[in-house]
Amino acid sequence: MPALATTALLLAAGCSSPPSRPGSGATTGPRAEAATATATERPLAVAAAPEDTATATARPGATGAQAQRTKLSVSSYDSGTRRAVISPDGGADTRSLSPSASPSPSASRSPRRTAVGDVIASAPAPGAPHGLLAEVTKVIGETAEGTEVQTEPAQLNALLGDDTARGSVPVAPAAFAVDELLPDVDVSWSKTGDVRVGPEGATVPLGSLRLDVRADLPTTRAGTASASTSAAASVSGFVQIAPRVDFRYGGEGAAAAPASAYLGVSGDWSSGWALTGRADASATPARIPFATLHADPVLQVGPVPVVVNLDLTCYLQVSGDGRITVDVEQQVTGDFTAGGTFGPAQEWTPVSSSDMTSTPVRTSVTTAGGVKAALGAEASVGLYGTVGVVADLAPYVRGEATGTGTDDRFEADGSWAVYGGVDLTGTLRVQLTIFGTPVFRRDIPLGALHREWPLAGSDTP
Repeated sequence: MPALATTALLLAAGCSSPPSRPGSGATTGPRAEAATATATERPLAVAAAPEDTATATARPGATGAQAQRTKLSVSSYDSGTRRAVISPDGGADTRSLSPSASPSPSASRSPRRTAVGDVIASAPAPGAPHGLLAEVTKVIGETAEGTEVQTEPAQLNALLGDDTARGSVPVAPAAFAVDELLPDVDVSWSKTGDVRVGPEGATVPLGSLRLDVRADLPTTRAGTASASTSAAASVSGFVQIAPRVDFRYGGEGAAAAPASAYLGVSGDWSSGWALTGRADASATPARIPFATLHADPVLQVGPVPVVVNLDLTCYLQVSGDGRITVDVEQQVTGDFTAGGTFGPAQEWTPVSSSDMTSTPVRTSVTTAGGVKAALGAEASVGLYGTVGVVADLAPYVRGEATGTGTDDRFEADGSWAVYGGVDLTGTLRVQLTIFGTPVFRRDIPLGALHREWPLAGSDTP
């Protein structure tokens, strides 16, 4: 979202609801309890936030406090001093609430002034490009733009409280800022009413983002260990992805921590690439990033704007012994999920899954040796500028041979094989405690998900 996008403030405040009076039409007794239970159990809607995200005021810690919408906004924020300026933005319809007094008609017509204890949940704003989640610790004074306040980091459960929420929201391809790191990178996407067609007329499905790339690789001359910059080895292909942000909050449990929580990234994946030539010998895989992408989608979780920070780094990765020459082309389709889930019994645990299938389009392996090439993406997802989950998805093709062969003919003096596969690794970061969960002392590995299947070879029927 642009730096000057409309922001949203959610401050929790509270006062006890006034007792119902006879004849006032209020429901009492079992019917009232049932209505209250139904309202409490109904989950908050989770959807992409509108551009004019609304705001509200309240104060956490008071009985009956809830996050409500208002027209306050963050005019500016200094991340070094953690000072913010809150402007009313026409706050004539906001309320001035205190923990002990009910709002009166006159109070509802007065502008709501920021106070100590207010919790700010803001969409991207000047000085806070990744959104802001903070608690007001001191009111410094009034300025021409609004009220200047001192803040400290806050947590989501201060706003969501006993509410529950669950949803998966697609990230619009046009919302990504793309930085192309190699010369031969083409970006394509499509959305309703606007289509940007891929290279050579490739059709991009609605909601998908496609990146095409070609890169020459270092090569090794036969019989030597020196690298040559000739273009005898190259990788070309595309990555097409339709990412979604997955969010869940399960209400407040024991010790003021959420009963459950989840944050992750998932999506549909499609890629196709060709590896041709002899890759340079390397003890460690050579990773070549070719594009970085960033988006700050805002989820509207009931009245609360939850800012998700999503980064993708698309890369080529090749490793080999410098002896094998290949001419391989592969297409891969499937989906993936990576994230972290919280429960009071097991606390934070990783979630990772991937269902990929591949088709060999062309397969040729010449001379003995081994090589592996991946066309993957590293994704990080966080809230309000703090990274919570890092996931690395790497579909790959691997070839090995002890002689000379192709998928049409194989010489009898050796054997060869080509495999497709996928690796999914990652980490849960300490910053996931932004939900209000207990602090864990170190990052938690997602665990390695590894699958491999044969594509072609001398023993393939």
